[in-house]
Amino acid sequence: MRLVSYRTAQGDGYGWVEADRIHPLHATPGAAATLADWLASGATAQPAAQTLPFASVELLPPIPAPGKIFCVATNFHEPARADQPAPDYPLVFTRFGDSLVGHGAELRLPQDTEKFDYEGEVAVIIGRPGFRIPRERAMSHVAGYACFNDASARDWQRHSTQFTPGKNFWRSGSFGPWLVSADDVPNPAALRLETRVNGVKKQAVSLADFIFDIPWLIAYLSSFSPLAPGDVIATGTPSGFGATRRPPEFLRPGDTVEVEVSGLGLLRNRVSAPE
Repeated sequence: MRLVSYRTAQGDGYGWVEADRIHPLHATPGAAATLADWLASGATAQPAAQTLPFASVELLPPIPAPGKIFCVATNFHEPARADQPAPDYPLVFTRFGDSLVGHGAELRLPQDTEKFDYEGEVAVIIGRPGFRIPRERAMSHVAGYACFNDASARDWQRHSTQFTPGKNFWRSGSFGPWLVSADDVPNPAALRLETRVNGVKKQAVSLADFIFDIPWLIAYLSSFSPLAPGDVIATGTPSGFGATRRPPEFLRPGDTVEVEVSGLGLLRNRVSAPE
């Protein structure tokens, strides 16, 4: 099942996608206010009496205002890391909800950076709450998966050892186009990620190459922070992003970034000039 959050002239809503139509879920009597609340309720999707053309809505991030967004770095076994030992723990940082836009929206080039970079990733969305979740039960807490672009202002990211400034410029990253439910992704390790800039492949990796797999991450993160429905875990980006290239390649106004994951869809955003 593909679940979306969206905006129309009548307001914001959420629903499930069938072919080129959206079945609204928020409009039914007693419906939860947001998709995160709907996930928490354990409700099931039902066909709607009236549907919307998919092309008629503005897509928001699948979870427009996550309570928590954990982002992971240093998480792939790949040739670029062949001469380095695997870390004992991942590098973890946080993003804020207003730093993200949905599929088709413009990424705002931060006014104060000259090093705006792309990072294609897979996001895991939590569906059931839990604290100190055992690894062997971790996957039962997953609602689904989505494409994620953890775009970064590299110069601001490196102002100190803390990544927060470079990861949280307003509307600088993206998430979507939808949440694909976990029952439609029986083996996340089989997913393949590809990132393209202006149609040129820049990143490609299999999730089978994770250093820290999804159950490990859920167990680790929930050991210090309770996870709630709608929380997001961005699982890390492979090499090939702009700062790793020689010479470096950073995003400019007019560039288009595509993050495509087999079975999850395509997240596309154009970079706009700073306001």
